[in-house]
Amino acid sequence: MNTNLLDSIHTPANLRELPASALTEVAAALREEIVTQVARSGGHLASSLGAVELLLALHYVFDTPHDRLVLDVGHQGYAHKLLTGRREQFASIGKEGGPAKFLRRSESPFDTFGAGHAGTSISAALGMARGLQAAGEDACAVALIGDGALTAGMALEALNHAGHIKQSNLLVVLNDNEMSIEPNVGAIGALLSRTLSAPSARRLRRLAKDMLAPLPQPLQQLARRAEQSAKALLTPATLFEAFGFRYIGPVSGHDLPALLRTLGNARSMLGNGEGPVLVHAITRKGAGYAPAEQDPLKYHGVTPFDAATGQMPKPAAPAPSYTAVFADALLELAQADPRIVAITAAMAGGTGLSRFAEALPEQFFDVGIAEQHAVTFAAGLATTGRKPVAAIYSTFLQRGFDQIVHDVCLQNLDVTFALDRAGLVGADGATHQGLYDIAYLRCLPNMVLMAPKDENELRHMLRTAIEYPGPVALRYPRGNGLGVPLDADIRALPIGRGELLREGDDLAIVALGTRVAPALAAAERLAAQGIEAAVFNARFVKPLDLPAIAQLVRHCGALLTVEEHALAGGFGSAVLEALAGEGISVPARLLAVPDRLVEHGDPAAQLAEFGLDVAGIAAAGRALVSSLPGCIATPNLRTAGR
Repeated sequence: MNTNLLDSIHTPANLRELPASALTEVAAALREEIVTQVARSGGHLASSLGAVELLLALHYVFDTPHDRLVLDVGHQGYAHKLLTGRREQFASIGKEGGPAKFLRRSESPFDTFGAGHAGTSISAALGMARGLQAAGEDACAVALIGDGALTAGMALEALNHAGHIKQSNLLVVLNDNEMSIEPNVGAIGALLSRTLSAPSARRLRRLAKDMLAPLPQPLQQLARRAEQSAKALLTPATLFEAFGFRYIGPVSGHDLPALLRTLGNARSMLGNGEGPVLVHAITRKGAGYAPAEQDPLKYHGVTPFDAATGQMPKPAAPAPSYTAVFADALLELAQADPRIVAITAAMAGGTGLSRFAEALPEQFFDVGIAEQHAVTFAAGLATTGRKPVAAIYSTFLQRGFDQIVHDVCLQNLDVTFALDRAGLVGADGATHQGLYDIAYLRCLPNMVLMAPKDENELRHMLRTAIEYPGPVALRYPRGNGLGVPLDADIRALPIGRGELLREGDDLAIVALGTRVAPALAAAERLAAQGIEAAVFNARFVKPLDLPAIAQLVRHCGALLTVEEHALAGGFGSAVLEALAGEGISVPARLLAVPDRLVEHGDPAAQLAEFGLDVAGIAAAGRALVSSLPGCIATPNLRTAGR
């Protein structure tokens, strides 16, 4: 690889010092660097490869960061990171201390807006454009958004507003590859997929120009109006022009000379008071790396792989993932009950529902990147006697909070929410942490909220949720299960009932979900030190098994709650609130994620840092018992004096 050009590029200002003819070589070097580094560390590959030329051209034509460039989500942003001073750290992307997989304002002045959820770029860029205009600055804002993100209602709301206020220093660049993470769904995607390829469109325009030249001026004007009518039939121009945008395209997103001309023309159109501009670029996800081009879904987000062959080694998993166990159980239940339907928001693969979609297509719905719609769509289905299961990542369900409140809970409708990726998520970092769902769901009337201690209990909880005639949220983690045997039959559990897994007299450890197994292991450590801890698997956050917890706390005289969730408003808070309501006061400590943003890193190391692993739980339990009046805290001597 000739890296000389990349070695000389530390900021886009260095890029703009190069002749335009050198950009093809820069693109090739960027693409090779992305493949090489992601093969070693893992990350988002196909999306970033598809946007290399677009990002090069944008940084070359626009005066970034004076001109604001906003990337939607950031899956496509690796070339941007390499061009903006983060090449030396790129090998550690997604790891603690390294660059984030997504854009972060705190990481670089070129990251003008952070985002991990799709559909935000146009709104953010519109706000920037308006602010720059109000400050009298000669600068513009550019939003780079994928066609998949246009299925997000927020993107359409922003287009509507931008056209309404005629924000003339705003440019939207549509990166059209007919995919989000997976192939697009919906009418907008279908419209865009009918677009003429850029070469065909240019040939058509050249032919029309040649044919019109000999005609008298009135006939030329008539023919141009006919051409515009044909353009509206053949391209999505009519859609964006209806929103008040001046539409340019389509153009090949991998043809650098064409991109430079098109973006240069668009730049000259900004700021003249005639409204915002949209450039439509056609790209290929995974462009320039054959394995990713052939299977862009497989190479969207990757673990380390062999760059030469594209092969991804798969270490033997000790147990199936929670996602797979959920999906298998849902398919089994739905095959027996046609009322059960599965809903995903553009994440059929991520939520494990791809096989469900193939087996039961009439009972499956992918609504696109539209979590708000997914929730209310599920509510509507529930009014007809269907039993919808909306499988949505914990972090993404946050976007549908208003709909959960008004359209599901207040009407007490029979909707099950399957919250994948609840808890720490590793390399995806702060934008994807599933650490807030207990707090935003347990406050809602009619909501039932539960979490399984292992993959076998997940199966039973799913049936419990589906059979319950009201709203239920079931949270479960990313990654593999514990390897426990799966019961042959899936049975419903009694609502609001936990289980005592270990008896003890000195300390009550009340644990939820993923922290139950470490709590049991911690209790064994404490026993070796003379402290007998009871361990209670809460199962339910709402309704709590208050009678059992209260009885246990009265018996032990000290309480330790453990959860993989934010401390504020979490499970431990719910337990203390319930005990206070019964007039029970007890020495207690709540183990949870502290009130801070949790960035990307190794989940096991983060759990240890927060005291949520076996050692941390044991240490917290010992410290709590040792603090009780009259207790003896000498090692190997049973605590006494209560």
